[in-house]
Amino acid sequence: MSTATQQKEAKSKKKLGSSKILQNWQLYIFILPAFLYFLIFHYIPMYGVQIAFKDFIPSLGIWGSEWVGFEHFIRFFESYYFWDLIKNTLGISVYELIVGFPLPIILALAINEVKDGLYKRTVQTVTYAPHFISIVVMTGMVIAFLAPTTGIINHAIQLLGFEPISFMTDPKWFKTVYVFSGVWQNAGWGTIIYLAALAGVDTQQHEAAIVDGASRLQRIWYINIPGIFPTMVILLILNVGNMLAIGFEKILLLQNPLNLESSNVIATFVYQAGLLDGQYSFASAVGLFNAVINAILLISVNQIAKKTSETSLW
Repeated sequence: MSTATQQKEAKSKKKLGSSKILQNWQLYIFILPAFLYFLIFHYIPMYGVQIAFKDFIPSLGIWGSEWVGFEHFIRFFESYYFWDLIKNTLGISVYELIVGFPLPIILALAINEVKDGLYKRTVQTVTYAPHFISIVVMTGMVIAFLAPTTGIINHAIQLLGFEPISFMTDPKWFKTVYVFSGVWQNAGWGTIIYLAALAGVDTQQHEAAIVDGASRLQRIWYINIPGIFPTMVILLILNVGNMLAIGFEKILLLQNPLNLESSNVIATFVYQAGLLDGQYSFASAVGLFNAVINAILLISVNQIAKKTSETSLW
């Protein structure tokens, strides 16, 4: 193929692309706010990531600060608290994944089987409602419910003849309190995606299964679950990709000096080191390490899912 022909084809493709953009300009305007949001608040701030490799001094600015390379990363890896932070972060994340991931699926499958419309809407409303409670209010409720002397949970424990438990001051209870309070708040909201996926399951499959004598449990196992399996895989990939990205707000509100042994995670450490102690470069290095590990987990799990189930993010 001659150079002139290639140039003509390139120009025709360019014109075709431009004409498609002009024809669908409303769609591009529709996605513009989301594009600007990610550009302004997620990509442009990446410019500041370089302070993780510098001894950042605010008065000198990013460019004026001294370059130190991987000094802050080495300091973090060699610190005595490195493995404690990793253990706590992974412990909470894996616990949350094991408990929190399947429950919305089970709840969605159960709600989908309910035939009474009023009862179904009531259950959905009751399970969705905690999602709209703010983190501050929710943690206040958890602390009040679990108080050793006045908490309703400990009153129930005492009625059963047991001694009250100091949930918020005993490190071994922190992960359980964190995970199950999260399940209470978010399980109902998490069912929305699965219910939408279940709505797309072909009803003719159920009709054929009923004719063949399949029970309700058999139809759930052989029709509903395979129908929402791609959705389950996508959400599992996203959850694993955020395994180390535990938000610090809830942990910080539930945290106290007595449970610090189990509640100190990478996110709270970055907050403490960066904002409270003013170690901007060191905190940025720890945060960058956390982000890189999350990216590696996301890519790895996505590739595994792509090879095993042919379902992936890309």
